[in-house]
Amino acid sequence: MPELIRSRDCIIMFKGDAYPVSISPAMATAGWQGGQGVMWAESSDDTMVVSISDGLYAGFALWGSDEDSDRFTSMTKNQPTYGFCIIGAGGWLISTTAFEQYTYLSRVGGGPLVPITYHESDRLVFSNQGKWTVEDEFSLSGDPRAPNNYYIGFVAQAPSPETKGFMTIQTSI
Repeated sequence: MPELIRSRDCIIMFKGDAYPVSISPAMATAGWQGGQGVMWAESSDDTMVVSISDGLYAGFALWGSDEDSDRFTSMTKNQPTYGFCIIGAGGWLISTTAFEQYTYLSRVGGGPLVPITYHESDRLVFSNQGKWTVEDEFSLSGDPRAPNNYYIGFVAQAPSPETKGFMTIQTSI
C-alpha cells in the first residue's frame, strides 16, 4: 500500500458533516491544530461561534490555523484573519496529531512527563485543552462537571512510528 502523505495536522479518510462557523476572538489569537476539539461559544447575534474546547464539544477543526501546508499560499493565516473555521461533526474517520501526548497530572504537576499509551478501541473525550484523550480531565482537575462522559470517538489506530505519530480516530460527535 502506498504511503499516506501526512502534510497536515488532520487527514480525512472518511467525511461526515462539515460546517463553516465563526471563531471566538480568543481562538483567533491563540490559534489551533487541525483535529483540535471545539465547543460552542457565546454569540451576540445569530452567528454560530466556536472556541477551543474545555472538554465539551461541537466538533473538531478540519484545518489548523497556520499549518505548514498553507504557508506561501492564499490560505496562509486565512482562518484567524477572517475569523472562521470549518468544523467536522458526525461520523468521520480522521488521522490527527491533535491528541494529548502526556497524562494530565504530569502536565500540570510539574514533574516528569508521563506518556499516555493509546490502544485500538479506547474511548475518547476532549481534554481541558480541546485535544483528544482517554483521560477524564474533568475528574482529574476537580471540575464540578465531572465525570466527563461525553465520549465522542474511539481509537481506530494507535499512534506509532509507522503512523508518524498520528492517531486514527473514528468520531461520533
